[in-house]
Amino acid sequence: MLRKQVSQNSSPYRQLYDILVPQSHTLRRIKELVDFSFIYEEVKENYTVNFGRNAADPVYMFKLLLLKVMYPLSDRDLCERARYDMSFKYFLDLSPEDDIIHPSLLSKFRTQRLKNSDLLELLLERSIKVAKEQNIPLGDTIIVDATHTNARFQFHSPLEALRKQASLLRKSCYRVDESVKTLFPTKNTSNDIQEELLYTKKLLEIIEKNPMLAPIPDINEKVHLTTEMVEDYKTQLSISSSKDPDARIGHKSADSSFFGFKSHLAMTENGLITGLVITSGEQPDGKYLPELIEHSKRNGMEIHTIIGDAAYSGKDNLEKCDQDTIQLIARLNPNVSKGNRQKADNFFFNKDSGMFVCPKGHQAIRKAKTGKKSQKRNQTMTYYFDVEKCKTCPLEGICHKIGAQTKTYNVTLKSTVHQKQIDFEQTDIFREKVKLRYRIEAKNSELKNRYGLRKSSSSGLFGMTIQSASTVFIANMKRILRIIGG
Repeated sequence: MLRKQVSQNSSPYRQLYDILVPQSHTLRRIKELVDFSFIYEEVKENYTVNFGRNAADPVYMFKLLLLKVMYPLSDRDLCERARYDMSFKYFLDLSPEDDIIHPSLLSKFRTQRLKNSDLLELLLERSIKVAKEQNIPLGDTIIVDATHTNARFQFHSPLEALRKQASLLRKSCYRVDESVKTLFPTKNTSNDIQEELLYTKKLLEIIEKNPMLAPIPDINEKVHLTTEMVEDYKTQLSISSSKDPDARIGHKSADSSFFGFKSHLAMTENGLITGLVITSGEQPDGKYLPELIEHSKRNGMEIHTIIGDAAYSGKDNLEKCDQDTIQLIARLNPNVSKGNRQKADNFFFNKDSGMFVCPKGHQAIRKAKTGKKSQKRNQTMTYYFDVEKCKTCPLEGICHKIGAQTKTYNVTLKSTVHQKQIDFEQTDIFREKVKLRYRIEAKNSELKNRYGLRKSSSSGLFGMTIQSASTVFIANMKRILRIIGG
């Protein structure tokens, strides 16, 4: 049954918070800025409202998820710290003497209570609403980019991932006392995931019961992480699955790849994220520009300028921005702006005759245009040469394929929208604005390194969405606090 939490004001010990949690504390300031009651409306359909056992307050549970973003702890360690950390209890609206939920409820809340919720849009909207209330200008420019997040299990099968985590746990124990090797069960050498699960459970039981190993913080933390991984196999993944079911292989460059997800971001010039789309890793960046524009507009932005890399300068995006009177500060792909011909081909254009001339001085005899203007692909101009001359040319076999019945030279024609963008790239406005793109690279680094978005904390696209939404909300709130001072 859905119930709301009793206010901490009724506690005789509430004055402890005034002493132990200073006014400048980040959690106190976030709590004062944000009214989290919107969570009730968002998740109420996943609760029985009028009957059944009382459930933990959803706002309280959601705040625990936010704390998990700010402080990279396992569910068990997070709840343990919340027992004695007064700043945590103040943020959670608990009285100093109140107990904390069992950590297993956090996993249930993530998977059962947040399903069917539009948490991503909701948290973005709330954080931007707070920025407006604090009179923080959003401006009329967004910077767009996509950053990758590795799947929890990456290229490893569940068996390999679990085996690796058990190995890290054993090594932590060996650093304390190498003789404990004799106490541990025999390692599983089969490729049966059930056998590996059984081995890991036995290993955890022995360590947790050992009075010398259990109290060590490093070992204790790895015990909790390993336990969570074991539980994740039970609740999140099919044992027969060899990887995260929603993750895909994406490419960061021509020779490097990743297995996971992508977060497509839109950010204001002052560092507030106004648009976010989560996809599997293989999706192209530029495809989601229209969605990022719409997200930012829904959050109250009036967009006049978009800054991005070459991935966003596709023809569709150029046409949309032209239609919406938006300046797109994104360089064209060199294949479009400069062509993909090698300099060594030595064909040159004779402006007087309007024809290309081959390296040996033979001019094309005719030309023809292929493709339609309405198509997404640019039109091509094909120049035809006298093949009889090619057959007696010293370059036959190099420039002209031996036995070929024709000799042509193709040149891609730049569309009107591409030529307009090429001209725009030469302006002072473009050159100055494009220098701001580094800011979103810095934001990507912050999300990954400070808030843990480098790796998914659970499996599946839904889990990744919850993690990204919480991460972006905290990043926005901290940015707001820095802007308004402190």
